[in-house]
Amino acid sequence: MKKYFVISLIAIALLGCNYVSKAQEKMGSKAELIDFDKRLTDLNIVLSKPSAPLASYVKIVRVGNLIFTAGHGPDKPDGTRVTGRVGDDLTLEQGQQAARLTAISLLSSLKAELGDLNKVKRIVKVLGMVQSTPEFKDQPKVMNAFSDLMVQVFGEKGKHARSAVGMSALPANWATEIEMVIEVED
Repeated sequence: MKKYFVISLIAIALLGCNYVSKAQEKMGSKAELIDFDKRLTDLNIVLSKPSAPLASYVKIVRVGNLIFTAGHGPDKPDGTRVTGRVGDDLTLEQGQQAARLTAISLLSSLKAELGDLNKVKRIVKVLGMVQSTPEFKDQPKVMNAFSDLMVQVFGEKGKHARSAVGMSALPANWATEIEMVIEVED
């Protein structure tokens, strides 16, 4: 009889642990609920109307629950763009500022498409192109400014796979051009 009682206690303890674990998971996922639009306000980021494409293409294509963006450049609030080559015309810090502005440009297009950034489930993949001199080897450091902003806005959902490459030239002499793939709610 003692044996069955002990086994019953162990079973109850295990079930209780499983229940607590599931409850913690639910609470954890609720703790992850972030109002991304509010987060932008908290970070003093103002999204603007997306700039028009430079040629015959669209800025966003949606396939199922994935959004693919065209390459975006570093749009300044006044409508101009950061131009030049990092390692020549621009410093590393200026390249990082260009990457951050490009992130804001992408968020502007994403918000225009979705109407609500809270529909973002995850930033999946990012391709960052940095117009730089052949000697400049810190493209990942430039792109960190972009990645850091995605994590600041989206938390864990902002962490993504990424490539950061140097280019000898970019459209309209942009300092950076970035495209990304985003998973959104259906």
